Amino acid sequence: MIHPTAILSPEVALDGEVEIGAYSVLEGNVRIGSGTVISSGVRIEGDTEIGRDNRIFTGAVLGSAPQHVAYRGEQTALKIGNGNIIREYVTIHRGTGLGGGITRVGDENFIMAYTHIAHDCRMGSRITMANMVQLSGHVVVDDEAVFSGFVGVHQFVRIGSLAMAGGGAMIVQDVPPYAMVIGDRARLYGINRVGLERKGLAPEVIRNIREAYQILFRSGLPRDEAFRAVRERFPSSGPGGAEVEHIIEFIQQSQRGVVRYHSPRETPPVTSEDGE
Repeated sequence: MIHPTAILSPEVALDGEVEIGAYSVLEGNVRIGSGTVISSGVRIEGDTEIGRDNRIFTGAVLGSAPQHVAYRGEQTALKIGNGNIIREYVTIHRGTGLGGGITRVGDENFIMAYTHIAHDCRMGSRITMANMVQLSGHVVVDDEAVFSGFVGVHQFVRIGSLAMAGGGAMIVQDVPPYAMVIGDRARLYGINRVGLERKGLAPEVIRNIREAYQILFRSGLPRDEAFRAVRERFPSSGPGGAEVEHIIEFIQQSQRGVVRYHSPRETPPVTSEDGE
């Protein structure tokens, strides 16, 4: 299961059946879970742990030292979960001592070609990242977010669960759960209706999420008054109440501020994903 041209340093530990293709190099305290398939020309290094049943394609580089001017060779790590698809020439770097020391990737993510995940990022599970997505350091991505191609994300930004970033979006502020953002700089253009439908949320829940966004971002109410208004309109025990509370908590926790709706003077692009 290991091609004769592959190079593995003595510290590498393979758990069960692992395939390693031609000319791949595994160097350092690398641990690979059973069922993972590593294609040709892959490089995995440093203190890197990769779980079960992952598929890693040609040219991927995982666990390299972080691109950070303050990094001085301290021991840091990359931890990748189970069932991920990591396509050609993806790069994922280890953490830094300043950022907690660990870059984390969850389970069942689909990470397409040429994507970069920088130091100290924390990714959840079942995230889809199309080609050339670029995450700067310390970015947090919650479960089931979706990125179209060529999206760029600023340092320390958080992307909420089931949010969607349209192609070419440049994101410099936090994106709340269930939202859809587009543009440079990215603006809020509605909710990720298609993603919510695919998730199986009831139509009434989706309508209530959309109405909550209208109150929170377009009513003109001060923030705390808007929170009270949506909580009264959508109690936690009712349809969409839990989702609305999740949106409010996300906004309250935001350190960079959250994206806003586009100006009425702007013409939103045509997209089938738009919830408006």
